[in-house]
Amino acid sequence: MALVAGMLALGIIIGVAAYFVVREAGRIAREPPPALFDVDEAFDWVVQHVPDIVAATLTPDDVRRILDFQLEYFQRTGVSGNGKSGHAHGPVVIGEAEAVAFILERAAATGEAYLPEQVYAVVETQLTYLRSIGAIGPPADPPPADPPPGGRV
Repeated sequence: MALVAGMLALGIIIGVAAYFVVREAGRIAREPPPALFDVDEAFDWVVQHVPDIVAATLTPDDVRRILDFQLEYFQRTGVSGNGKSGHAHGPVVIGEAEAVAFILERAAATGEAYLPEQVYAVVETQLTYLRSIGAIGPPADPPPADPPPGGRV
């Protein structure tokens, strides 16, 4: 009798556990958890992967400064959050040219001068890192062309 009761209890425990596993798997499939971004890990990755021609002209401190300005740009445009704010609904599109212009402007305001090519290389390397951790998706498709006047294609 004790054996039957033990087997029944074990079966109930396994059934409840299976229910929770299936429920959580479904929830994660519907809404994947946000990617976790570690600034130091991103910095190390960018320093290792920035193109050599740019790496030869920037110090690690320069790369860190550019990345900090890029993160500031993300925060100001509402692209990133600290985990307490709500997630953006729908796709968010950021322009690389606008980010580079912001970084160049902020760097000039702090007394640092960078070439646009240097900033583009660091920003593009950072975006590659963000894609690799699942923090951002692929580049957005261009908007559809306006139909010609008269509505005929």
